Amino acid sequence: MAAQPLSRICWLLRSSARGCSSGVPGTQPSPREPSRPATEELSRRRQFLREHAAPFSAFLTDSFGRQHSYLRISLTEKCNLRSVPFAGQYCMPEEGVPLTPKADLLTTEEILTLARLFVKQGVDKIRLTGGEPLIRRDVVDIVAQLHQLEGLKTIAVTTNGINLARLLPSLQKAGLNALNISLDTLVPAKFEFIVRRKGFHRVMEGIHKAIELGYNPVKVNCVVMRGLNEDELLNFVALTEGLPLDVRFIEYMPFDGNKWNFKKMVSYKEMVDTIRQRWPELEKLPEEKSSTAKAFRIPGFQGQISFITSMSEHFCGSCNRLRITADGNLKVCLFGNSEVSLRDHLRAGASEEELLTIIGAAVGRKKRQHAGLFLMLQDSLPASPVVTSWGPVPARGRRPRLLLSRPMATLWKEHWAPQAPPLSWLWLGAGSPLRLYSSRADLDTTSTCLSPGPRAPATASGPWATSDQLTHVDSEGRAAMVDVGRKPDTDREAVASAVVLLGPVAFELVQHNQLKKGDALGVAQLAGVQAAKLTSQLIPLCHHVALSHIQVQLRLDPSRHAVVIWASCRARGPTGVEMEALTSAAVAALTLYDMCKAVSRDIEIGEIKLVSKTGGQRGDFHRV
Repeated sequence: MAAQPLSRICWLLRSSARGCSSGVPGTQPSPREPSRPATEELSRRRQFLREHAAPFSAFLTDSFGRQHSYLRISLTEKCNLRSVPFAGQYCMPEEGVPLTPKADLLTTEEILTLARLFVKQGVDKIRLTGGEPLIRRDVVDIVAQLHQLEGLKTIAVTTNGINLARLLPSLQKAGLNALNISLDTLVPAKFEFIVRRKGFHRVMEGIHKAIELGYNPVKVNCVVMRGLNEDELLNFVALTEGLPLDVRFIEYMPFDGNKWNFKKMVSYKEMVDTIRQRWPELEKLPEEKSSTAKAFRIPGFQGQISFITSMSEHFCGSCNRLRITADGNLKVCLFGNSEVSLRDHLRAGASEEELLTIIGAAVGRKKRQHAGLFLMLQDSLPASPVVTSWGPVPARGRRPRLLLSRPMATLWKEHWAPQAPPLSWLWLGAGSPLRLYSSRADLDTTSTCLSPGPRAPATASGPWATSDQLTHVDSEGRAAMVDVGRKPDTDREAVASAVVLLGPVAFELVQHNQLKKGDALGVAQLAGVQAAKLTSQLIPLCHHVALSHIQVQLRLDPSRHAVVIWASCRARGPTGVEMEALTSAAVAALTLYDMCKAVSRDIEIGEIKLVSKTGGQRGDFHRV
C-alpha cells in the first residue's frame, strides 16, 4: 500500500498555521485567553506529525528494509571531455561510446513526470548526473521545475565543472542547492593529459564561483588511482585549509571495460595513513545515516575531507539510492546489471499505479550487496598496499605538452620536497616555465607515468629474489651468455634513474633552452630511447629484447641545478629488461653531458640505479 503523500503532511502544516480544521488538535486564540508561545505551538505540531505520519512508501522499500529517498537522474549520455583509458569509467573515452538515439532518451516532460512520481512516494533528494548534465540545454529549466515539487528538499548536480561558472548563477536562482565537482588532479598539464581537453582553470573558476555564491561545503570528488594521482593527496587536503571544501577521495571502482585491477586501487586506510603522516591531528567526524562518506577534518581548517570506501568498506547496508539512466532505465544498484525500462511503460500509457508496481518490484529485487562482488574483493585484497613507482597511463592519443607550468614542476618535485606547495602555485600558472620531457616509443602499447616515492631501502620478493652465484660465467669461470630458451615468456618491466648535476650556469641555459647546440633535453630523451633499443649491441652478454614500450622522462631540479632522468622499459619475453632501462638512463645522462660540456666541465653524472623491476622467476624488486 502506498504511503500517504508527503504533500498531505505539508498541507497539514500549512493549514494548522492558518488555524483551519486539519485533524491537528489545536486551539485558536480567543479574546478571553492569551496566545500560547509560538515555539510551544510549533513543538506540539511537530510531535503530532511524528505520531501520525504515514510509513515510508512500500514501493521504495526493499526486502532488507532500506528506504530509498535519494534518486539520481542522468540527463544525458554525452560528455564534453575525453578521458584516458585508465580513467574511462568516469568519463568518455577518446573514441567516444555508442550513444543512444535521441528518440530513445527521456524527454524533459518524461524526466519531470518520473521525478514527481518518486517525490510523491518519499524521495526528498534528486541528483542530476550524466554524462555531463550541464551540457543539456534545458538543465536550468529542469532544475526550476523540480524546485516546484512539494516535498523535494535537495536538488543536486554532479559536474565536471567545465560549464559551471557560466551556469551556476542561473542554476542557483532556479533552485539548485548542492553540487559535486569532479576533479582528479590539481596539475593543469596532467588534467589536460587525462581528459584530452583544456579546461583546468575553468573548473577552478567554477569552484571559486560556487564558494562566492555561498555553497558550503562545495564537494570536490577525486577518484584516487595508483600511478595517476595518489601523489597529490596532500595537495588536495591542503585546499581545505582556507576554503569551505569537502574533498571526497573515492576508491577506484570496477566498471565494465575499465580493465580494473587491485594494483590501481589505493585503499581508504592507506590514504588516511598518508595524510596522518603530514597532519597527525586529523580527526574523524560523526557519520550521518545513509552517508556514503567517512568524514574527517583537520582542526583549524575551514573545510573537511571525506572518503568514499566503495571497495574496502562498502556501504550497501545503508544504501538509499536509485538511479534512472538517460534512456529511462531504472537501476536499483550502480553495480547491478538488472534494469527495467520506465520509458517504455510511460510511452505505452501506463498509469501511475502501474508504474509504481513496476518500480516496487524492481526495488524489491535489490540484493543485499552488489551481487556478492565485495565479498569476493575483500577476500582478495592484498594485506599491504602494492608498492610500485609506476602506474598505467595511456599510450594512445596526444603526447603530453613539453612545456609545463610551475605548478606541474612543483608537484613532481614532491619526491624531494613532500610539503604541499602554496595554493597560488597550484591554481596560477605564474613563474618561469619548467619543462618535463616524456617519450613513448610505441604508441600502440600502454605506457607508464612516473610517481616517485621517497628513498628507502630496496626490497625484493619471490623464491629466487637473491642469488649467491654469478649467472654470466660458465663452470670454468669464463664469461658466457645465459641460456633463456627454456624460460617461459612473462611480462617484464623495469625502471631506472640517473642524475646529472649541471651547475648553475649550464642549468640556466638548459632550463630556458638557450644552448648553442640546441634542445639538450629533447636530444637526451631521444638518445635514451635509442640506447634502450641497442642495449644488446652495447652490453656484450645481454640478450636482444623486443621492447614493447620505452619511456624517458627528464625533469629539472632547480634546488640542485640538476636534471633527473627516469627510464622505463617493458617487454614480454624470457628475460628481464633492467639492463635496457639502465642503459637508457645512462646514455641519456651522457648525452646531456655532451650537450653541456662546452659551457662547463664541472658536470657530474651519478645516482644511476635500478628503481624497480617486475616479472620473472626471481620476483619483483622495488626501491621504495
